Amino acid sequence: MWKWMINGLLAFSITLAGLPVHGQVAAERPDYWHYGGDWGWGHMIFGSVMMLLFWGVIIVGIVIVVRWLAGGVSQQSGSSSQKRSLEILEERFARGEIDKEEFEERKRLLSD
Repeated sequence: MWKWMINGLLAFSITLAGLPVHGQVAAERPDYWHYGGDWGWGHMIFGSVMMLLFWGVIIVGIVIVVRWLAGGVSQQSGSSSQKRSLEILEERFARGEIDKEEFEERKRLLSD
């Protein structure tokens, strides 16, 4: 049992003793951290564009969700609003709520 403990301690001490050597070797090699070349200024431009795209998509997504939850934009054009008003007027005339003279007068007012 002592033999296993001594071997483990020896392996651990060899590993610890080798760490500063590896660190020193890495510091002496200027290309150690940039293995495979460098993009130069390209990575900064690409990163900036990607950041703008990312936040743009997030903001547009939030706007779309808020509009969807709010029920959309209810912009009616003048002609569709006028058609709806005329339909209501015709329904009221059909139910007998207004007479023919009032119907004609309101219809004329709506068409102006």
